[in-house]
Amino acid sequence: MDDDTTRRDHRASPEPALRRTEAEWRAKLTPEQYRVAREKGTERPFSGAYWDLAAEGTYRCVCCGEPLFASSTKFDAGCGWPSFDRPIASERVAEHADLSHGMRRTEVVCAKCEAHLGHVFEDGPTDTGLRYCMNSASLDFEPTKR
Repeated sequence: MDDDTTRRDHRASPEPALRRTEAEWRAKLTPEQYRVAREKGTERPFSGAYWDLAAEGTYRCVCCGEPLFASSTKFDAGCGWPSFDRPIASERVAEHADLSHGMRRTEVVCAKCEAHLGHVFEDGPTDTGLRYCMNSASLDFEPTKR
């Protein structure tokens, strides 16, 4: 580990990364989704569609559809963004050091298509000690079928 802000810097997905042109991403995504997921933006707290969603289901990458987080791992962190204590599988996300904005953070991206999802912090309330603080604009929610 070269930087103490990064626990894992990998793309462990067995398939090759999904690549699209910028024009293809712009055609697929809304302007806000593109700004957040492709340009590493951040939505305002308490403004995204999923920050307080309590329904059961799966949160998928808005860009490629990869299942990333289960609603069973979601918790109210009081921060205004959807927060999870773990991804569905560690190989579904990659983490990179983010030294932007004068801060030391760990960025979380989709391992399949490299969409910016948010950041992970070591202040979570569960046994993992992690808080995956994600942007709603980077996620699609698929409710559990009953």
